[in-house]
Amino acid sequence: MKPVVIFRHAPSEGAGYLASFLDEQGIPWQMVRIDAGEAVPESVAGFSGLVLMGGPMSVNDDLPWIPPLLARLRQAVALDIPLLGHCLGGQLMARALGGTVGANPVKEIGWGEVTVRDSALARDWFGADCPSFAAFHWHGETFTLPEGAQWLLSSPFCPHQAFALGKHLALQCHVEMTEPMIRDWYALGADEVAASASSPAVQPAAEAYAEMAEKLPALHALARRLYTRWLAGLSRN
Repeated sequence: MKPVVIFRHAPSEGAGYLASFLDEQGIPWQMVRIDAGEAVPESVAGFSGLVLMGGPMSVNDDLPWIPPLLARLRQAVALDIPLLGHCLGGQLMARALGGTVGANPVKEIGWGEVTVRDSALARDWFGADCPSFAAFHWHGETFTLPEGAQWLLSSPFCPHQAFALGKHLALQCHVEMTEPMIRDWYALGADEVAASASSPAVQPAAEAYAEMAEKLPALHALARRLYTRWLAGLSRN
């Protein structure tokens, strides 16, 4: 089986729970560390799936790796290779597929409820018994839906939390979180949290830490369902 390739855009925003899940399933994977200067592959034909993680930058920034990465995402769609995006990764997918990315009305940081849309496709991805769940958030921008994409999730502070387009799944929220990642993000983003404290969607670190024991197992169960559904689209050749 060809490996899944995971694009990392910041040292603190790695694969998290997804890495453990892929290892458990025996799915080969490799990481392209864009933050460390590793180049975007010239072709994605050698991969069974593409995964994009988060990052503090904007897809609208003038960064040398963004245009070739967007081109590889479009190539993957043309080759029927599934895409999976987390936060910045979802925004990159939206941009590559014809959507736009711009400022969200408020920053979302910390735990926050998201609602699953009442549609057959949303229930297929998230389960018929999952009308809503507590996701983790850390973003100030959001995407519009590309043509043909189906809207899957919303939150009170950010309507577009996920979309699907065929085999491809883009998430604005984070389902890959682990306890070390949450602690690292709050440590690295302390100034951002303080500057955005007036936002009704920004949760202080102490509150987020206090909710981890209860919410992380449920988030991992939800991520497991999403990742299993996504893996079904991979080519096993």
